[in-house]
Amino acid sequence: MFSPLGDRAIRITFSDRLSEEANAVVGRMYNQIKQATLSYMTEMVPGYVTLTMYYAPEKAPAYKTLIHELRRIVDMTSSEIKQDRKARHITLPILYGGEKGVDLEEVAQYNQLTPEEVIKRHSTTIYHVYMMGFAPGFPYLGGMDETIATPRRQTPRGHVKAGSVGIAGAQTGVYSIDSPGGWQIIGHTPVKLFDKESSQPILLQAGDRLSFKPVTVTEYDDIFEASEKGIYQPEIELR
Repeated sequence: MFSPLGDRAIRITFSDRLSEEANAVVGRMYNQIKQATLSYMTEMVPGYVTLTMYYAPEKAPAYKTLIHELRRIVDMTSSEIKQDRKARHITLPILYGGEKGVDLEEVAQYNQLTPEEVIKRHSTTIYHVYMMGFAPGFPYLGGMDETIATPRRQTPRGHVKAGSVGIAGAQTGVYSIDSPGGWQIIGHTPVKLFDKESSQPILLQAGDRLSFKPVTVTEYDDIFEASEKGIYQPEIELR
């Protein structure tokens, strides 16, 4: 569904419910329009099931012509999605519990599980990256096992380290930068999700699939050292 947002933007809604299929169309549509290099398009903002496009009205064609052109790309994109559902699969090493996961015990107690059960349920799920936002490199993930869902902390922390893995309600996420936060912290990854010094500063992108792999303290320290030197590459596959 196409909805005008004033005279400088259009929002396309691909579904009335959240799904990986609708989100895949959003991502592919974003890439298609980006490759088309439409001179009048100034910015695009992909969401869970929407794509908002900002344009320069003085350069754009008449509204009906613009909608017709975008609808053609939507139809082509939907057809391609059915043929190709491969996506990048990234595996992040995680040190769970202890000083790196100070809320693991609380999450376990809230759900009447052992810490080991929380780790297993959290790390055996394949997550879908629906969109990026909140902070540079922060992924909005879907697919967490709801048996480990836990409310946010009543009092947020003033400082949460980048790489911290948390749970808030039925969502899990990884802090990409140091920031305040109220998520329940259960672990930490030594891999940088956002590195402003890198030629590709953001590791994840919408449409990726993400897994968490438990590691030991020694493995964590080795990966952290390699990551700080810029020589560590996380596992990335095309599946």
